[in-house]
Amino acid sequence: MTKIWHPFTQHGLGQTIPKITRAQDAILYTQDGREIIDGISSWWVQTHGHCHPQIVAAIQQQSAQLDQIIFAGWTHEPAQILADGLAEFLPKSLDHIFFSDSGSTAVEVALKMALGYWHNRGEQRHHILVMDHSYHGDTIGAMSVGARGVFNQAYGPLLFDVSAVPFPKPDAVQATLDALTAACRDPDNRPAAFIVEPLVLGAGGMLTYAPTILAEMRNICSAHDVLFIADEVMTGWGRTGTIFACEQAGIEPDILCMAKGLTGGVVPLAVTAATTPIFDAHYSPDRSKMFFHSSSFTANPIACAAANANLEIWRNQPVQKRIDHIVQRHAQFAEQLQRYDSTTNVRQCGTILVFEIADSHGHYMSTLGPELLRFFAEENVLLRPLGNTVYIMPPYCITDAQLSRIYTVVEAAIDEFA
Repeated sequence: MTKIWHPFTQHGLGQTIPKITRAQDAILYTQDGREIIDGISSWWVQTHGHCHPQIVAAIQQQSAQLDQIIFAGWTHEPAQILADGLAEFLPKSLDHIFFSDSGSTAVEVALKMALGYWHNRGEQRHHILVMDHSYHGDTIGAMSVGARGVFNQAYGPLLFDVSAVPFPKPDAVQATLDALTAACRDPDNRPAAFIVEPLVLGAGGMLTYAPTILAEMRNICSAHDVLFIADEVMTGWGRTGTIFACEQAGIEPDILCMAKGLTGGVVPLAVTAATTPIFDAHYSPDRSKMFFHSSSFTANPIACAAANANLEIWRNQPVQKRIDHIVQRHAQFAEQLQRYDSTTNVRQCGTILVFEIADSHGHYMSTLGPELLRFFAEENVLLRPLGNTVYIMPPYCITDAQLSRIYTVVEAAIDEFA
């Protein structure tokens, strides 16, 4: 029998891999009859819940009408409706939409846009600035602008060099801002762009920082003519409490990447949104200045239809009220977590609640991670710790009873492993 090679899974540990047969709202149903509460939105993608009837209906209808068409030199209605609809949710300055198929690809597109912008203007600026502990995906360019370490050490020869500014820890914010300023001012290596995860660094440990810091970093880049790329692949579509995290800082990036929740987390689709100057740098009768990027499934009509249904849900259903309720419940549970001697760095950003269980080897490769994963699975809760970092990021449809069950299981894990 052919063996499946699962992502981010060390098969040598011999862990059991449950088979999911169906899903509805915040519940996953296994082949052996269990009901699992999805506490991480199935890897941060599900927003409104599994098999949302409105999104399912849109996919069914579109798949019977137009399933796929080349997007180079051709177009279709679902893509145009989506581009127009996104204008309601994005800053007005981000008025050009480029479709792709995943978060990593959206980042690759953003980096190529930035380099193409300077190249077509006749300026050889190709250096990228990043933040320590960041993660932007698993393709080569996305890995290059992420933190170097266990995620990518085997692939080091493929990665290009970047300059990193320190993560803005509460007692060292000015050091981060000073480092960014110095890097932007470097006359010998003028940066093309600075890419950042707004407010929350996801796979880097769910590290959080304040909107005021994000605003300051944007101001520094603007003052020194460095493009500002916001990677909202994880933070977008309500995760931080607002539709996009940049809203909380009152900023408009030059380029914004989104994926995951764009279709409600149902099918793959990504967007890289850019300003007019970036588009205009590629606009020319000279074909050599076109933007050289595509994938076979760019703007797939079925995926666009799912995204359009997602936008309709945001327009017509009380999504923000659901988000606000999760935010409130998380805040109450955060107070409870603070009482444990073995929990550290309890933090919250919107619907994301995070803490560490004290561990002498506290990092992504902590041996506590697989033990916690097993414990949660046995308790019929899908939580996937980042080492000893435990986070809860549920779909917005989750019920009070389901949230309470997650909280109960988390407390049981603290008692078990502290």
